[in-house]
Amino acid sequence: MSEIVKFANKEKIPIIPYGEGSGVVGAALSINGGIVIDMKHFQNIEINANNMTASIGSGINGANLERYLNEQGFTMGHIPQSVRTSSLGGYVAHRAAGQFSTKYGKMEDILLGVEFVLPTGEIVQTKTYPKASVGPMVDKLLLGNEGTLGIVTSATCRIWPKPEKQGFLSFAFDKLKDALDAIRTTLQSQIFPAVIRIYDNIETERHFPTEKKAKNRMMVIFVCEGTSRLVDLETKITAENCVKYNGVDCGEGPVHHWFETRFNVKESSEFAPYGLVFDTIEMSCMWDVADQFYTTVIESMKAVPGVMLSSAHASHFYTSGVCFYFTFGGSPREGQDPFDFYNAVWDAAMKGLLSLKGSISHHHGIRLNRSRWMQAEHGEEFKVMQKIKALLDPNNIMNPGKLYDSKIQKSAK
Repeated sequence: MSEIVKFANKEKIPIIPYGEGSGVVGAALSINGGIVIDMKHFQNIEINANNMTASIGSGINGANLERYLNEQGFTMGHIPQSVRTSSLGGYVAHRAAGQFSTKYGKMEDILLGVEFVLPTGEIVQTKTYPKASVGPMVDKLLLGNEGTLGIVTSATCRIWPKPEKQGFLSFAFDKLKDALDAIRTTLQSQIFPAVIRIYDNIETERHFPTEKKAKNRMMVIFVCEGTSRLVDLETKITAENCVKYNGVDCGEGPVHHWFETRFNVKESSEFAPYGLVFDTIEMSCMWDVADQFYTTVIESMKAVPGVMLSSAHASHFYTSGVCFYFTFGGSPREGQDPFDFYNAVWDAAMKGLLSLKGSISHHHGIRLNRSRWMQAEHGEEFKVMQKIKALLDPNNIMNPGKLYDSKIQKSAK
């Protein structure tokens, strides 16, 4: 691969790394032509049980990786909804998050080191540390770079023992604030369920229509996992906090239902034949604005003429904040271009979240959807990012037209 990149740099031909191509933000689209490099040949896995690490080829399919680790008695804990159609390289390139991230973290928490090819063709192998203080860490530049600063060929990741037990809990809440407070209190007391999900009233009706206790309420599900004693403790304290904040116990049934349906993504394609525009937007915020954040973004999207559906669930949680996953659906006004309607809803959502200092993406990434909002997201920091891009990729061959493009930034003003 190094020789291909060197040739492309010399001839100023764009290079686009391609893993599984399942990103929803235009990750693998070649908007300027060029050479697409298929990463699926990078498939190696080497486990170090003493260090609890695995060195893994970036082209490996996520489901195949987790299956192999499970067979050896381990887990990486990274199970995104796209796990069957995504690759490790894509996880690194997008700072991805899996459904179990509240316990195991996002990719920036899992990644310990990388091997990558620079836009000029040099191969760089970073050293793997438990922790270190040796200046800025080059591997962190590759996290979230979306193929614009280099191509990751291998990654060293944290792994954990395969859990011996899982505990399932679900509670219904009348108020979003109560649900958020129950979860915040749980996490800030250092209890970390692997999966936590809040569904607002609309999404609860859609996903849990048969759960009578959740009627006109917000469903919250939890999955705790690990050693038996740990799971018993985590489920006990989590349940106590839910009761403290007025949660109604719905048992294990809703969690089993979630496991059965969690990879079902057909909804997004069912509306197109009827001329409806439908999409999802994930973003994050701090705890102190979380309740207001949800209301602001929901109302911002509803205010766009033609929007008929505006809902959300919260899918990733931390001691300092939360990720909301918003859904919108609607129909363009007569004579309006569907793409203009689509952009109008996205712009409304972005303006709403930025007014409360939220982040424009939690785990999907930037690419084509969000590029025009990078300046607003980063402020003066964005100029530093552009300088790094110019230094590492002087001929702008590595996935050009993404992230740092000044023309895209101007279009957002």
